[in-house]
Amino acid sequence: MAQAPASEADAACIAAFVERLWAEQGLARQTLDSYRRDLDGLARWLDARGSRLLAATRADLFDYLAQRSAQQYAPRSNARLLSALRAFYAQQLRLHAIAVDPTALLASPKLGRSLPKALSESEIEGLLAAPDTEAPTGLRDRAMLELMYATGLRVSELVGLPAAAVNLRQGVLRVSGKGGKERLVPMGEEAQHWLERYLRDARPRLAARRDVLPLFLDVHGEEVSRQRFWLLTKSSAARAGIDPAKVSPHGLRHSFATHLLNHGADLRALQMLLGHASLSTTQIYTLVAREGLKRLHAQHHPRG
Repeated sequence: MAQAPASEADAACIAAFVERLWAEQGLARQTLDSYRRDLDGLARWLDARGSRLLAATRADLFDYLAQRSAQQYAPRSNARLLSALRAFYAQQLRLHAIAVDPTALLASPKLGRSLPKALSESEIEGLLAAPDTEAPTGLRDRAMLELMYATGLRVSELVGLPAAAVNLRQGVLRVSGKGGKERLVPMGEEAQHWLERYLRDARPRLAARRDVLPLFLDVHGEEVSRQRFWLLTKSSAARAGIDPAKVSPHGLRHSFATHLLNHGADLRALQMLLGHASLSTTQIYTLVAREGLKRLHAQHHPRG
């Protein structure tokens, strides 16, 4: 049975929390949306128990997390939920809306260190060649895939690029990343070639008006959504004979980073290109490269 919507009081409390969090920390919209969904789920669960977010106890939260674990929610999903709860109740404590933080003694679920899944270089070649570049949307798709692989952008950064972010003369993009931090990213000759073709031959046919701001447009002249790019990535994989389950927009970012490291890129430079705040986040790609070398050794060495 579907749960009733969160109460008006809880919904208003969640909305105020998200707005304050955005104003104070400038978190990405998708992070704020995830926090909103997580808190809404808890609010509806509490409502069924006759309680509210600001009245929740440590026992309530423990029971909720235990129920999610029993329903086989992934540890990473529960860890994100706990991050949302800690941020929410810490804010309520600062505002004196509650006297005790109910998340104080809740332990985070243990997370294994998962390695990013990267495509091989030959698979990337097939994926990039898959769109039908005779059609305006196909030319757009080719330019988006080429740019994603050439720059390692996050999918939100790619679809949110304004046309003014492109400097074709210098061959760079001005990218606004997490927390509004800007970085310059070189796009490479091949990606620049396809982007120039898209801007010359396809974008004018997709733009409903001349002053439209997004770089990549759908058939209605609007910004291409993350969901649309996810679908085109999957369909391109299928046309290239690659299992679509192996391919995702984020996987293209992983492939960009892994292939650069495999060809000798400097880790600090990679950190800047990816827009990582911490080098430790970038270092996981060294594990990917190491695992790839182990597989290569095992496959080809006579004593592997």
